[in-house]
Amino acid sequence: MTSTTIEHDIQSITRAARQAARQLAKLDNAQRDRALRAVADHIRANADDVIAANARDLEAARKNGLPDAMIDRLRLDAERLAKVADAVVEVADLPDVLGAVTSETTRPNGLLVQRVRIPLGVVGIVYESRPNVTSDAAALCLKSGNAVILRGGSEAIHSNRALGRCISAGIESAGLPPACVQVVPSTDRQAVKVLLAQADDIDVIIPRGGEGLIRFVTETSRIPVIKHYKGVCHVFVDKAADRDMALSIAENSKAQRTGVCNAAETILVHADVADDLVPALCERLAAAGVEVRGDDKVVALAGGTSATVVAATEDDWYAEYLSLVVAMRVVDDFTTAVAHIETYGSDHTEAIVTADAETAERFLREVNSSTVVVNASTRFADGGELGLGAEIGISTTKLHAYGPMGAEGLTTTKFVVRGDGQIRT
Repeated sequence: MTSTTIEHDIQSITRAARQAARQLAKLDNAQRDRALRAVADHIRANADDVIAANARDLEAARKNGLPDAMIDRLRLDAERLAKVADAVVEVADLPDVLGAVTSETTRPNGLLVQRVRIPLGVVGIVYESRPNVTSDAAALCLKSGNAVILRGGSEAIHSNRALGRCISAGIESAGLPPACVQVVPSTDRQAVKVLLAQADDIDVIIPRGGEGLIRFVTETSRIPVIKHYKGVCHVFVDKAADRDMALSIAENSKAQRTGVCNAAETILVHADVADDLVPALCERLAAAGVEVRGDDKVVALAGGTSATVVAATEDDWYAEYLSLVVAMRVVDDFTTAVAHIETYGSDHTEAIVTADAETAERFLREVNSSTVVVNASTRFADGGELGLGAEIGISTTKLHAYGPMGAEGLTTTKFVVRGDGQIRT
């Protein structure tokens, strides 16, 4: 396919999306919800086709030597696909976000001034590996009245196309404009470059994937970008932590599912409890198959355990492993723990385990990552777990949204001014 053909095809997609967005914004919530339920029905009805398409992607991924974390993100089985459909229904069940009045005041001259939620318009999603992003993004954009253009990675092309067919069938059966959800068919990298140049038709770009993809989109795009960057997430075990709770939370945060951005990558342990908790943590993690990369104190304290502990390098504190590896460091105090997070974190998710309410509140106040957790696993930094139904992703950009983005995060506000004849003098 030539560059001219790619440019023509992408521009046709974006122009159609702009027209569809205008139509979609005029529909009421009931119409959008009917479409979402129809999409879920079509995903369930075509489950065998989607899983067969996914099997083709998995086979190619293994042949191409994709890392285990990416293969895990790519995989769709009957259970995962059922959850994909359920997530679409959960989005349909959410309250309508459009038309909500976020503020209201009456001016001295009698003008009623309101701010009202409206769609962003056309959203472009560029993502890797995870076919569930196709359905989650489509559902959330439809719920919030946005048209969406989906450009997944080549490793998931068959899965994304299969899900795209289900989505198209669902929205068309409900009478919505077909172009309100479009899957870019080309896997050519040039298609992404052309897409990122369509500033007249696309209002915002959201990239989801590895560090290389995020940097490429951010540096190339002529459209505003909401970055969903890597997750270097921390668990800080405070001196006042409950021992059993700390062990459970650390293991779950790291090992429950490793190839996701809300898995913990570094565990910080307060020096006052390190003699007991470091060996216990290393044993617990080793039982889950996790390799620990520790500072000098961790290596020394773990010496009498059966755990595999190797000396950490400076690079380990920055690492998003997405695998059964975790960094561990002993910190002298609370201030040192926060300083470590500020230096090496990615503004994603941080957790503290502590029985001290004052320390917990201080952690919530001083740590400015997009999700901050007290006495629970970092794995709860997820749109579905936090009541959003699904998520476009987890934004690490403070403008326009921060943290897990659901339907409300895909809206902006306009001013609505109501008068009874006022003129300005």
